[in-house]
Amino acid sequence: MSGWGIDNQRNSAQQNLQFTHLYQKELPAFLNALGIGFSKNTVTEDYQLTREKLGTGINGSVVKVIHRQSGAEGALKIINKESRNSELEVKLHAYASQCENVVRILDVYENIYRQRPCYLLIMECMPGGELFDRIQNTTQTKITERDAADIMRQIGNAVMFLHRRNIAHRDLKPENLLYSERNFQSILKLTDFGFAKEVTQKGLETPCFTPYYAAPEVLNEKQRYDMSCDVWVMGVIMYVLLCGYPPFYSDHGFSISPGMKKRIKQGEYTFRDKEWKNISLTAKDLIKRMLTVDVNKRIDIYEFMNSPWVANVREVPSTPLFTSANMMEDPDCYKETQREMESALQTMRVDNKVKIRDVKHSKNRLIERRKQKKLEAGAAPQQKVTGF
Repeated sequence: MSGWGIDNQRNSAQQNLQFTHLYQKELPAFLNALGIGFSKNTVTEDYQLTREKLGTGINGSVVKVIHRQSGAEGALKIINKESRNSELEVKLHAYASQCENVVRILDVYENIYRQRPCYLLIMECMPGGELFDRIQNTTQTKITERDAADIMRQIGNAVMFLHRRNIAHRDLKPENLLYSERNFQSILKLTDFGFAKEVTQKGLETPCFTPYYAAPEVLNEKQRYDMSCDVWVMGVIMYVLLCGYPPFYSDHGFSISPGMKKRIKQGEYTFRDKEWKNISLTAKDLIKRMLTVDVNKRIDIYEFMNSPWVANVREVPSTPLFTSANMMEDPDCYKETQREMESALQTMRVDNKVKIRDVKHSKNRLIERRKQKKLEAGAAPQQKVTGF
């Protein structure tokens, strides 16, 4: 093992020990140690609540708030205290806030909201919006491969912070990646820790995922999985960043069909020539290593961050991508894809069974677009990839 690997393991062990020790504290003391305010007063004493909804997480909604004294904008996430793992979500997100690529928690309130005991998280406002919304709306200039590499570097930095502390996010997806400002030069940050979990030696066992981004081991209810599922999802996100559509999809209008499940489990996808012929072999090789089905052969987050495509972003080619054009080709279709993923996510429960609601497909534009692309492609060259 390289010296870098030994040092990394040693640092990871130390950082995980620090987190585990801190986690034993009661919530007020835990937050105080991180410099985050805690109060049982009414949140409206300090913040003005608006009706502007910013998003929805697995354990609660997010609305815009304004600090009464400073006028600064923030985002309020309301978590039902009685929901499973509510305190764990607060602690994991608060601890991860130390990373520059994680949305910061500013204050935490514990109070009654609509006659229910709740945690009310005040987070920094992220006016830049969601990752793929930004890319879809980029009409002036095309996103380049170098842009994609920098985006993946920032996502990887957040995931590496978690993995060093034996924490798996388990719900990485574009909607949970937000920009701090309305430009690509701003910081990309990870949010929503409703599915996050500290990994034990036995590994994780509760399937929590969004179908289009699910790793094969997550789909196998009999097989435990660990933090490597986050790396798989990063591979899917990287694939979408470079071409504008996901490597795995449903042919039949369900959030996750038998065919889609089979392709994920076998790691079957293609690099269609139109979008991929000018993309570097380094990028495609990295995707293959991330979408490897065998978790023992899949690269980990440290290998990802140390890969030339990520570690040397400035040397990545500035090749224009088809990503924005493909996403803009049918905006309603893209929105439907997002709704399908959100619909499936909302129907999942943190128990030992995966429950997914079927999506009506009689007029599913995403499926029609896929069928049309297959017809247009015909005998067009494309590289089929199978992960082992």
